[in-house]
Amino acid sequence: MIAALLLALALAMDAFAVALTQGTKFRPDARGGLAIALTFGVFQALMPLAGWVIGAVALIYVEAIDHWIAFGLLTFLGVRMLGGHVGEEEASQALTGRALLLAGVATSIDALAAGITLPTLDISPLLAVALIGLVTFAMSGAGVMLGRIAGDHLGDWAERAGGVILIGLGVKILAEHSGWL
Repeated sequence: MIAALLLALALAMDAFAVALTQGTKFRPDARGGLAIALTFGVFQALMPLAGWVIGAVALIYVEAIDHWIAFGLLTFLGVRMLGGHVGEEEASQALTGRALLLAGVATSIDALAAGITLPTLDISPLLAVALIGLVTFAMSGAGVMLGRIAGDHLGDWAERAGGVILIGLGVKILAEHSGWL
């Protein structure tokens, strides 16, 4: 359960950073903030669900190396987030209508890849998917509100923290499945 929560927190960081920037630059009202949070939460839940299906189907073919695949994917995503600027394009315009839907997809692509790793975790994939969606919803809503108050200074920090968490989860999966833990 802790691994699922950490995964949810890490995956929500992109959405949080974009929501924070939206709050800072465009100051959406409560309805706009709710739309951003709901869109990001739904897409962050749907994408790992799709990834889980892909991973479950592929697992029978790669079961012997699934932990290496999970490690590689999570490390790649984590290093990408450590570089920062993951959600820059999505944050550069006010998110409404079509732009909001496109941002929902763009900020959840990493969740699709992470969803492929769900069969390697010792948790219910459906619980993990629900947790990812709920955490993203809450963090995105908080990001919009915090952005309206505090500004954009936390966005890069949030992305980097998410990257470290994803790399840590990848190492944990590799260590557990390799017998190192």
